[in-house]
Amino acid sequence: MSPVKPRTLSGFMELTPSRQVQFDRMVSILSETYKRYGFTNLDTPLIESSDILLAKGGGETEKQIYRFQKGDADLSLRFDLTVPLAKYVTLYQNELTFPFRRFQIGKVYRGERAQRGRFREFYQADIDVIGDGSLDISNEAEIPSIIYTAFTELGLSRFKIRVNNRKVLNGFYAILGLSEKASEIMQIVDKLEKIGAEKVKNLLIEASITSEQADEILSFTSITGSNSEVLNALAAYKGQHELFDTGLDELTALTKYLAVFGVPEEHFAVDLTIARGLDYYTGTVYETVMLDHPEIGSICSGGRYDNLAEYYTNKTLPGVGISIGLTRLFYVLGEQGYLNDELLTSPADVLVLPMTDDLSLAISIAQHLRSEGIRTQVYTENKKFKAKLTYANKLQIPFALLLGEDEITNKVVAVKNLDTGVQETMSKQDAITHIKAYLDTRKQGKPIKE
Repeated sequence: MSPVKPRTLSGFMELTPSRQVQFDRMVSILSETYKRYGFTNLDTPLIESSDILLAKGGGETEKQIYRFQKGDADLSLRFDLTVPLAKYVTLYQNELTFPFRRFQIGKVYRGERAQRGRFREFYQADIDVIGDGSLDISNEAEIPSIIYTAFTELGLSRFKIRVNNRKVLNGFYAILGLSEKASEIMQIVDKLEKIGAEKVKNLLIEASITSEQADEILSFTSITGSNSEVLNALAAYKGQHELFDTGLDELTALTKYLAVFGVPEEHFAVDLTIARGLDYYTGTVYETVMLDHPEIGSICSGGRYDNLAEYYTNKTLPGVGISIGLTRLFYVLGEQGYLNDELLTSPADVLVLPMTDDLSLAISIAQHLRSEGIRTQVYTENKKFKAKLTYANKLQIPFALLLGEDEITNKVVAVKNLDTGVQETMSKQDAITHIKAYLDTRKQGKPIKE
């Protein structure tokens, strides 16, 4: 029987050990940032009953979902983290304290055509705040401010969070008498950056929008300038429709609170082209782009929704959330050379190399190093010394700790810095101090290096 050729399915990402360390570092920073803002970590099942995941499904969702039978059960892999959140909040609503603040970093699955930078299995990093009947507008400013903090902690600096409000858009289309076509218009306008104004106008006309209305729509969405300039321009439309006025008030409050949360204006902008094509969103919407790579599109998006769990309960549970496509972001960063390869990615800080048959002291010293927070391996294989050092160098372990007869007799250790090649003999405690001091310099820095 011939061996099976090993392969990874298209659209699924596997990482080398050093890249995995970098990815895990990003996950850790995001997790710690979310916790700093008082969010609870949540972990929902990868597999749910299909009727749960497809309660509000149909269309593209049903086409892309991984669905299968196990006995009599109709099961599906989760395709996002929001629908499982809706189920969770409905199921445990009597045990939760509202506003409920949760974050979740986990894998989701979509059976779409795999493309460069687009995956069938990928990690999302989500944060959401769920209210009980109501939710203050300040939450809609806090969510993107957390994303600003998280991206800054990761090492990104050249990014912008673009914000808009669906009520402003729906109110504007109502002023034009196009309320029934509002959703279709938003989906067309969402293509502006990809196809340009002329083609968008043609698509609007094909959708039975008059040429004059199409011009008005393009004029409206092309309002640009500083945030205050955009808001002042929008003020000219006030008083013509209540929904527009409400949306403009919310957008004004959002920009005010974003500044109070410490987000510099160069990192956020009111952008009237942002609609987040889904009717799911009812108020504020967000998209985040890398300024040096606009062709990548949004690396983080989300917004306000008025009823998270309408398919599972009659209780009104409004919320606001945002999601980072973490696998895609990591892929793009690696492709563009943004990952900081100078950071320590080895699985251990020290490799203990016993030079005697009795391994007792080597194991004892390794345990002591671990108790001091130093990641330690003991190399016990019967190989030549050069092979042992080659092992350490391949893993990029910064230190080798040598224990021969002389070291054991004199109650010292030989510490070899594998980065510099310098070897010194010292006491065990001095070795710990020396190693920690060096590691502090190696562990400084952020996982992204622009």
